Amino acid sequence: FSPQVDSTNAGRVLASDAAVFLKKSGLTDLVLGKIWDLADTDGKGILNKQEFFVALRLVACAQNGLDVSLSSLNLPVPPPRFTDTSSPLLLSGTASSDVPWAVKLEDKAKYDAIFDSLNPVNGLLSGDKVKPVLLNSKLPVDILGRVWELSDIDRDGMLDRDEFAVAMFLVYCALEKEPVPMSLPAALVPPSKRKPISVPGAMPLIPSSTSTKESHQSLPPVGILAAKTPLTQ
Repeated sequence: FSPQVDSTNAGRVLASDAAVFLKKSGLTDLVLGKIWDLADTDGKGILNKQEFFVALRLVACAQNGLDVSLSSLNLPVPPPRFTDTSSPLLLSGTASSDVPWAVKLEDKAKYDAIFDSLNPVNGLLSGDKVKPVLLNSKLPVDILGRVWELSDIDRDGMLDRDEFAVAMFLVYCALEKEPVPMSLPAALVPPSKRKPISVPGAMPLIPSSTSTKESHQSLPPVGILAAKTPLTQ
């Protein structure tokens, strides 16, 4: 998303500057990458004024649940919304609650079907039930570990229906060669989780002595590749 650019181009928006600004939309890197690709028509990593307007229009489309495509540009949508999303993981106040959830309804239905097929107990799936689904993606263990860490938002070692949808969303992003973010974007925090969560004395799900180079077969059954580093909350 941040190709090398010629900073001498006056009157144009450089990729580095645009990236910082567009990230304040709360959209995922996957969506912002598509928006950039569509707006940067000549692939030079620089947007002229018209191309930047196209990017803003596509942001508005994405925030309102429309497809990120040139065909959406003619549809009526409210102006794009930008907030400061620099605070870690969870945003308090109105900033995060106003951002539409990045998981689309039709995708959520698919993820819910998978969730129900795994026989949740009291609406929760334990790590050992989610583990085979994650491993089935054939993604690297470190990537899956980050997926688990980001999706277990309340740090209880279990995934509820919304948290599981986040995990599946991140897995499919990774399968599309999109980087899994280091912290959860505001748009990906489920609406049900959008309030400050305090977990006093929270402990990592896996002992810190666990090697990060374990094979798939020797992964811990419950922690499933979860946080290898102590929680910062």
